[in-house]
Amino acid sequence: MPVHTSQGSHGPRGRGVGLVLALGSALAFGGSGTAAKPLIEAGLDPLHVVWLRVVGAALVMLPLAVRHRALVWRRPALLVGFGLFAVAGVQAFYFASISRIPVGVALLVEYLGPAIVLGWVRFVQRRPVTRAAAVGVVLAVGGLACVVEIWSGLSFDPLGLLLALGAACCQAGYFLLSDQGSEAGTEAPNPLGVIAYGLLVGAVALTVVARPWGMEWEVLGGTALMDGTAVPAWLLLGWVVLIATVLAYGTGVMAVRWLSPQVAGVLGCLESVVATVLAWVLLGEHLGVAQIVGGLVVLAGAFVAQRSAPGRRASRKVASGGEGVAAEVSVGRG
Repeated sequence: MPVHTSQGSHGPRGRGVGLVLALGSALAFGGSGTAAKPLIEAGLDPLHVVWLRVVGAALVMLPLAVRHRALVWRRPALLVGFGLFAVAGVQAFYFASISRIPVGVALLVEYLGPAIVLGWVRFVQRRPVTRAAAVGVVLAVGGLACVVEIWSGLSFDPLGLLLALGAACCQAGYFLLSDQGSEAGTEAPNPLGVIAYGLLVGAVALTVVARPWGMEWEVLGGTALMDGTAVPAWLLLGWVVLIATVLAYGTGVMAVRWLSPQVAGVLGCLESVVATVLAWVLLGEHLGVAQIVGGLVVLAGAFVAQRSAPGRRASRKVASGGEGVAAEVSVGRG
């Protein structure tokens, strides 16, 4: 099956497809906490919820792993890197960081990932970064500080901050690795195959960290409360696995193929806004004025950044039939 990559995303249509996928990914990822929190409050350890999330998604994607088994020989480093960084690394570093520093601070540091992507592209790969993408990152991070109300939990714990920075680096790796090989056109590694094997690798790595043999399995057979309403635990787990993981990773990786790691990274900051709004609507959590303003600033940052998407096209010329054909230089997503 041909893989549609950013190389074929010329014109407004390509950007439109990428934006829809990126927004869909942010919506899907943003709902993970809303569904997971009732499970945690019902008695499951947070790391066990993460383990169930990744293992469940890996089992769902297993048929695709079998279908694209040639990737094991063609792109072993990409599959292992995606599993360790984009799947297991983000989760492990984030949960380790919130055990030492407030959640809001950890989230803000983790969402420095898009800024790290810009730095990697500009100073390591020595490629130009558009002003719109840079401004978008600044606005998104500033707005996120308001969304998580960072001032309510300011504290300094060097190890906790380093762990959160590790989560940010792994998040940057997610955006960079997702675009790996997209310049190869139809020969690019199939994004769904990469996700399938990444989830399998992540499941193995998280098993060592989460130690699920001590899990309260009986919780999954009962109900969990969502703002006072009893909801079957298996239904919430299904939401976390199918929507917040399988759909979220699938649309996210393909969004990078259509846009760029820089632009998709900034749009990914919308996940925090979605999470906050869903927690307000479904869990009854308070939404303050600062959070509303911060959400609008994040939206502004995403709007500014997406305007830089066309600049990625035509970044190099490929001769074809005597005519110059615009083709994009992909950025490896690590």
